[in-house]
Amino acid sequence: MQLIECPWCGPREEAEFSYGGQAHVPYPADPSALSDEEWAHYVFFRDNTAGVWAERWMHATACRRWFNAVRDTRTHAFLATYRPGDPSPDLTAAGTGAGRG
Repeated sequence: MQLIECPWCGPREEAEFSYGGQAHVPYPADPSALSDEEWAHYVFFRDNTAGVWAERWMHATACRRWFNAVRDTRTHAFLATYRPGDPSPDLTAAGTGAGRG
């Protein structure tokens, strides 16, 4: 079983967490101005990158808080976790070429 580092609770087994999709997707500035097609694009369309990727996760069985994680989708390895509002970690020094997902 893989351990995931919750920014509040520390390392826990992956079964305690729920995946929440792509991180850093901004909410529309004027939601009432969006067409149905634009809403559908906001809600359902996400990037599908193979490699290093920023995601949202929730610690569902403990603190129930959302956090962001940088994970390599090819290996499922978590490279970093951080609280919402904190800056994204710079992983380029680690040779990952990580960017925002």
